[in-house]
Amino acid sequence: MKAEIHPDYHQVVFVDSTTGYKFLSGSTRTSDETIEFEGATYPMIRVEITSDSHPFYTGKQKFTTADGAVDKFNKKYGLA
Repeated sequence: MKAEIHPDYHQVVFVDSTTGYKFLSGSTRTSDETIEFEGATYPMIRVEITSDSHPFYTGKQKFTTADGAVDKFNKKYGLA
């Protein structure tokens, strides 16, 4: 690898702005805000959605079933 062309990779705390859920991960993003997490101070980045608040992971996602062409035909003409 070439020297000094890669961004600085460091530990960052991501905070879900809706639920307050925090997790530590590696990132190249930087922030002026810092937070105390598990006894150390890290840069903090606020995110709008995480696995803690996303409807797919929380089980609140609504699934719609699309009827097929045959089912629509049968319903329309009372064959089902």
